[in-house]
Amino acid sequence: MTTSETEPTAEPTARPAAVPAAVPVTPPATPHPAPARTTNGSERRKERGVVLRVLVYVVVAHLMAFYLWLMFAVLGKH
Repeated sequence: MTTSETEPTAEPTARPAAVPAAVPVTPPATPHPAPARTTNGSERRKERGVVLRVLVYVVVAHLMAFYLWLMFAVLGKH
């Protein structure tokens, strides 16, 4: 080996490629932008759904309890 191959050089042998300037990226325009949504309407809808679900559960539970009471009352007499 020669000394020129083992000695570090002061300058790099290859220059890095020039980095292009950053180009701002804009999102594509939509024909009809979505209206701004508030959480107030969706929260009311969720609350109404919960109230309806609880009402259905209570009604179904009472109907099942009535059915069981009726079966024990009828079968208990015989």
